[in-house]
Amino acid sequence: MKHATDIEFWLQLCLIQGVGDESIRRLLVAFGSPEAVLSAPVKALESVVKKSVARHIKDGPDSNKVTATLAWLEDATNSVITLADQDYPARLLNIIDPPPILYFKGRRELLKKSSLAVVGSRNATPQGLSNAEAFAESISNAGICIVSGMALGIDTAAHRGGLRGAAGSIAVVGTGLDIVYPARNHSLAHQLARDGALISELPLGTPPVGKNFPRRNRIISGMSQGCLVVEAAMRSGSLITARQALEQGREVLAIPGSIHSPLSKGCHALIKEGAKLVESIQDILDELNYPAIDQGQREKNDTADLDLTNENTWLLQCLGHDVVDVDTLCVRSGLTVESVSAMLLTLELDGQIASLPGGCYQRVAK
Repeated sequence: MKHATDIEFWLQLCLIQGVGDESIRRLLVAFGSPEAVLSAPVKALESVVKKSVARHIKDGPDSNKVTATLAWLEDATNSVITLADQDYPARLLNIIDPPPILYFKGRRELLKKSSLAVVGSRNATPQGLSNAEAFAESISNAGICIVSGMALGIDTAAHRGGLRGAAGSIAVVGTGLDIVYPARNHSLAHQLARDGALISELPLGTPPVGKNFPRRNRIISGMSQGCLVVEAAMRSGSLITARQALEQGREVLAIPGSIHSPLSKGCHALIKEGAKLVESIQDILDELNYPAIDQGQREKNDTADLDLTNENTWLLQCLGHDVVDVDTLCVRSGLTVESVSAMLLTLELDGQIASLPGGCYQRVAK
């Protein structure tokens, strides 16, 4: 890690109100270092940026913010990663608008690993959550770190799966790292800080503001080799991440779903546009040019053992993979409402299906 004085110069430059990332990058190219930028005459600054920006630089940052950040850095798990740092994610460094500074909490060695972004709907189905967690765990065990945005739904499931695997998980958040958002992910944030990592380009104290999350997405895709979309409606923020991944030259992959589910529409649209259709872990490894997994592990990833009676197995087959109500199941199976209801309860307790609003059920792959 750099000397404290060097980090302080970076903080002083990046915490100046009214000086954006683009201006900072131009100034660094022109002057070579934050220290040189901060000590440059106004006229020299004005040759690179607008007069108002030059004036902000000469006025300097809020000293309280700098002091608070330096105090935060006293925790050994906290650090600041700059454009000049050898730990700055190599792929992120090559996007059009890399953040000049990243606030980091957790295991820095994860930044050296290959990574895959896994994103999707906040209001995911039980099947989508199961897919995200299972795929993320297997991908992580293949040596690829899982990157997501710590939102509810698919992001949360992906982080949990990634943390259970060997390569861990990194969350890119849209707030300062001293704020946990959403609050329901408080325990997940602590687990990521201990076993994985958290990253933000935003200064400490930055609250959850809507405009920050789309910008956050470019980091999720930018530091990853590819982007897997698990579930997404047609106007999902996950599609923004996928589009940014395409613009950054990353691989885009999508898991298909039921033609009747609104949360499959976004994935199907991506597949129509050329995204890789994903049915198994091997599909992802092939797309990322990773070594094949052995046949035993592949079968474990791609199949689920059913320890059910023959009658329950029959009902599970009648249910298929779409959302189905009890009446439809009675028609398909030829069984009574009482029998179907009893078997549904058994299947739900066994973790094979999940109940949904409106008296419907959906199969959940293990």
